[in-house]
Amino acid sequence: MIQSLIKKEFLLEFRQKSTIGGVLVYVIGTIFVSALCFKGRLDKPTWNALFWVISLFTSVTISGKSFLKETGGQALFNYLHYSARDFIVAKIAYNMVFMLFLSLMTFFFYGFFIKDEVENLALFLLILLLASSGLAGILSLMSAIASKANGNFAIMSILSFPVLMPLILVVIRLSKQAVDGIEWAGVSYDLLAVLAALNVLTLALSFLLFPYLWRD
Repeated sequence: MIQSLIKKEFLLEFRQKSTIGGVLVYVIGTIFVSALCFKGRLDKPTWNALFWVISLFTSVTISGKSFLKETGGQALFNYLHYSARDFIVAKIAYNMVFMLFLSLMTFFFYGFFIKDEVENLALFLLILLLASSGLAGILSLMSAIASKANGNFAIMSILSFPVLMPLILVVIRLSKQAVDGIEWAGVSYDLLAVLAALNVLTLALSFLLFPYLWRD
């Protein structure tokens, strides 16, 4: 069931190619303008901060709309044919894959237009994976809540940012270590454990709370 739901999400998304094209134009345009402003070279802290600012707003724009299209007859169809937990797991899994893809694309074009400052690439990619999972979980749940308020995207954004801040702060601190080239022996595994725990907590809350929204 979950696999079929994930497949349905991909089919619906790729059927509207303008959506993906619009996202890529937004990402590339934002990075290109940033490169022009900073003349293609940033110091490492600024490079790290700007990357996550772009990633954050991209994820809010994309993943935040997960449930805003699930209204009216479509919402009733989903309620009758799918279980709540299968539905939220499929949504989060789809958003996680899509967010990871967008993060990798952002990283590629960011390194193309602005000098790549990452020295520990393996650690940075691990952080990208965990950050994508956490962002997908939080934004999927917030989008589900906002969909019950007449699909108001502004409400979703307002609800999301306070919840996203702990995740983003941990991600920025960890990714700075990757950018600085700290070896694995010197990596803050406490922060990695906190980031993994935030992912698990987000997924668990979504799994437990979504059925109550589902019945509303």
